[in-house]
Amino acid sequence: MRNVMRRVRTMTFTFLLQSPPPSLPISPSPQFSLSSSALLSTTAQRFLAPSQGSLLRSASIRAFCTKPIIPNMEDSGSPLSYLTQREAAEIDETLMGPLGFSVDQLMELAGLSVAASVSEVYKPEEYRRVLAICGPGNNGGDGLVAARHLHHFGYKPSICYPKRTAKSLYTGLVTQLESLSVPFVSVDDLPEDLSKDFDVIIDAMFGFSFHGAPRPPFDDLIRRLVSLQTYEQTLQKHPVIVSVDIPSGWNVEEGDHEGGGIKPDMLVSLTAPKLCAKRFCGPHHFLGGRFVPPSVAEKYKLELPSYPGTSMCVRIGKPPKVDISAMRVNYVSPELLEEQVETDPTVQFRKWFDEAVASGLRETNAMALCTANKDKKPSSRMVLLKGFDENGFVWFTNYESKKGSELSENPCAALLFYWESLNRQVRIEGPVERIPESESENYYHSRPRGSQIGAIVSKQSSVVPGRHILYDEYEELTKKYSDGSVIPKPKNWGGFRLKPNLFEFWQGQPSRLHDRLQYSLQDVNGKPAWKIHRLAP
Repeated sequence: MRNVMRRVRTMTFTFLLQSPPPSLPISPSPQFSLSSSALLSTTAQRFLAPSQGSLLRSASIRAFCTKPIIPNMEDSGSPLSYLTQREAAEIDETLMGPLGFSVDQLMELAGLSVAASVSEVYKPEEYRRVLAICGPGNNGGDGLVAARHLHHFGYKPSICYPKRTAKSLYTGLVTQLESLSVPFVSVDDLPEDLSKDFDVIIDAMFGFSFHGAPRPPFDDLIRRLVSLQTYEQTLQKHPVIVSVDIPSGWNVEEGDHEGGGIKPDMLVSLTAPKLCAKRFCGPHHFLGGRFVPPSVAEKYKLELPSYPGTSMCVRIGKPPKVDISAMRVNYVSPELLEEQVETDPTVQFRKWFDEAVASGLRETNAMALCTANKDKKPSSRMVLLKGFDENGFVWFTNYESKKGSELSENPCAALLFYWESLNRQVRIEGPVERIPESESENYYHSRPRGSQIGAIVSKQSSVVPGRHILYDEYEELTKKYSDGSVIPKPKNWGGFRLKPNLFEFWQGQPSRLHDRLQYSLQDVNGKPAWKIHRLAP
């Protein structure tokens, strides 16, 4: 505990450099002063372990909590917890005490959460220039770490760090950024109008432990961020503002109660939102810090959303309203010229396909398959290409599925590949036929055994009473073939091949003047030959 309090005293000194502590509205327990609890690092609040509660939740700490954690229903309909300033401080004290978490460990994870949240919404292709304004405390440290991660994510960050902290943790973060040639900009060198030089501004000045009015130069920096909100009166695009945990200048519990503070576009709450987050009206609210085990969440009555996949952040609150008519991307791509493409469209397709694979796209072989029944009623779905050559493009399915039935009635189809990061599409049309049974047999037995069993279980496109029916049959067949014996291919499962008679290669270009080169199969002197035509975009 002495080590914890030694760290707290150091943080208290840092805090006093920012602003003199005001009188407190509620007196803390004499055994647990606010100057020790509330001044713990902004980052330490979001990493909990099962053993923490019994070690520090003494009677004096319980008395320190003015009210329980407040559950609230966000607009999304999911329950969500909000923390008072004192509750956040109590969790900090627990983390920084017996659990053994260090400030730098927690700061690293917090900064990564902030960077991940920014990259979820503001892609570097459009929002590359980032300014991180960092305060002298641990909230500023979060901003320094976030800037380093954003550099590695492909952004171009700059740092404004006017009140540097001399402790080795912070000097190390500065050294790391300098080694990446990330520029540090003084307040005097910043333009008065920040909208011209930056696309994203990270507000990492003050965290939940801050009290009182910001002192120079932070008062002027906050004023400049507030002035950006006047962009609505001009038609100029403004840089988006991302606040770390608390918008600087806000009251932790009452928010921007005077109405003249920063109005960030994104708020990245850490561990759980603070009470002021209820008054956040921006379009993007994220939660970062994925380290609250269920036992601790239950102990503290924390209602938190689940993090998707391996993400370090999760969106909370109501998703922003989107004007679909205003959604557009101005493509910038190399020109697609007739004299540069291959004369054989299959060779050109292979060239583009290989480039898409090399770019790291997920499931480059995913394609939209469009079919129509005998009544000319169309339908489409995504399938996976499993092979192509001069003879055509092959995929596999259940012959009794909807697409299988439609191809039996009307053996023509269209394929569409879309490779978003390359601004490319390929359309392919032509007649379809089943591939030889031997080819289907060979491919079927090359699949993982689980996929082979899945093909037997799924009577594709038919009505299923419940998911448990599929699982039960799958488990039964898994046991049946657990000896490694050959799993027989279903007779109604196999491959189709589309023999192209038309290709179109589409390359996105600025101002919607896209390149479209169409290859059509025509008869030339009694022999089929590919002709290339440019189509209007």
